[in-house]
This record gives sequence, C-alpha cells and structure tokens, in this order.
Amino acid sequence: MKVHPCPRSHAQEIRAATGYVLCAPCIRQVERNLRTLPVLHQESLHHVSPTPRRTNPTKVSGSRTRDYLDISVLDARHNILAILESWSATVVEKLGTAAPHHSVPDLARFLTLHLEWLTSRSSALDFADEIEGLVVELRQTIDPEPGQLHKLIRKCVVDDCAGTISAAPKSDRNATGSSIGCSSGHSWDVREWLALRQLLERQRKGVSA
Repeated sequence: MKVHPCPRSHAQEIRAATGYVLCAPCIRQVERNLRTLPVLHQESLHHVSPTPRRTNPTKVSGSRTRDYLDISVLDARHNILAILESWSATVVEKLGTAAPHHSVPDLARFLTLHLEWLTSRSSALDFADEIEGLVVELRQTIDPEPGQLHKLIRKCVVDDCAGTISAAPKSDRNATGSSIGCSSGHSWDVREWLALRQLLERQRKGVSA
C-alpha cells in the first residue's frame, strides 16, 4: 500500500497513518477539537449578552467580561451548529446510521464516534480544517484580540436603512448593553436576538445568491 504524506501543514513532511488521509497527530488533534467544541460553545453562551458578576467554572480560555450584546458570538454559535450538522448528515447518508440530535454536544460526540471513517476519506483535510476553524473562531469571539471587535460590520436589516450593525460596543456610557443597534438608530432588545439572527442570515444568503 502506497503511503502518502499528511496534507495538512507541517514544518516537516509527516506520513499519513496507514489507511488514513491524515497523520496520527492530526487525527488526535481533530478528536481533541471535537471534544473541546461543546465546552467552548457552552462558554460562548455567557458572552452573547452581559450578565452582572457572572461566573463560568467550565471556562477553557482566558475570556474577558463584556458589557454589550456581541453578534460575532451569535455568528460563531450559528456556524458551529451548521457545520457539525453538515458533516453529520454526510455520515448518516453514507453509512446509513441513525442521525444524532441537533445539539452541539450530540453532534460532536457523533462525529467523534465516526472519526476513523471521516479521516480515511478524501474529504478528511476539509473536515479537519473546518473543525479546527470552529475552535479558532469560538476562541476569538470569547477572548478577542484588541481591535478585533470592530471587524464584523453588517448592513441594517430594516428596509431602506443605510445604517450598519457592528459587533463592537457602543461608546455611550449610559447604554445598558442589552441591545443591538444600527448606526441610524434602529435597535433590538436582547430578547429579539434570535429573530435578528434569522434576518441577518436571510440577508447574507440573498447577497451570495
């Protein structure tokens, strides 16, 4: 059997594990990432909106306290569920196994169970990169670098509004931090964030169509 190098980036060429597309260290890293994702996903929930004196005993990153509703966290939480569901659907379709529940812990556990199969396929590189990308994205939204919060800017979802919605906190010291607002004055209560997220998603799909 011909041995191929691992397609992921390494300082030196590493052979893929026998019968797999990835090398053994990369396979172990994918497994660690899958086990980390539910913890990060749970931790990110504490960063969607401000909570006075919140505590989070399961933190796995050096997260910082925020005093505003962070839509970059909403995006990251949406992405993780969508990507895990997509890969799980592939496993279900190809192997004919029962589908897992649509929750991040169940999906991650399901993919870990079928990790050998996933890392032996030609799509193993994409799978490993996407799972690692989710971990990186969640860590960055939980504990962003200085200035990173200003990168996510969206057009307001209100018809004919030229305003923009930013993930960055407002400079108004009198703001409660419990709402998202656009630059033209439209605002949404924290309880409306799910509806807002759906509007943003439809807008994004319309632009990319």
